[in-house]
Amino acid sequence: MTIAETQKEIINDFALLEGDREMSVMYLMDLGEKLPAFPEEQRIDGNLVKGCQSKVWLVATLRKDRIYFSADSNTAITKGLVSLLIRIFNGHLPDEILDGELFFMNQIGMDRFIGTQRSNGFAAMIQRMKQYAKALKTTSGIQA
Repeated sequence: MTIAETQKEIINDFALLEGDREMSVMYLMDLGEKLPAFPEEQRIDGNLVKGCQSKVWLVATLRKDRIYFSADSNTAITKGLVSLLIRIFNGHLPDEILDGELFFMNQIGMDRFIGTQRSNGFAAMIQRMKQYAKALKTTSGIQA
């Protein structure tokens, strides 16, 4: 599934909630709970996303030229937000991640249920994922 297709799927998922703010927040928190367990040894300062109000640990691994992310947060909503990004970017080539345009946030009305601080943190998570993609592409020698 492409990055755009996954975003459309997320938009459809949120559309079922009919714009209900409380249900959207609960759904987001539920998504975060479904993230795989994050290894305790990965909870180090070097894996923290700078710019997030909450603590967000994020790591990336390369398998067969594709990037896979794992993450955790100390707050349920932020964990849900990072789970959406993982859903979108996991299993893609570095260039797909670097070139991927994210549009789902406006379509689901994300600004209605996260504040400015979380929006800044969300942007920092996206930036960190793209930094990982660039670094892994460079170190692995993957060609576009």
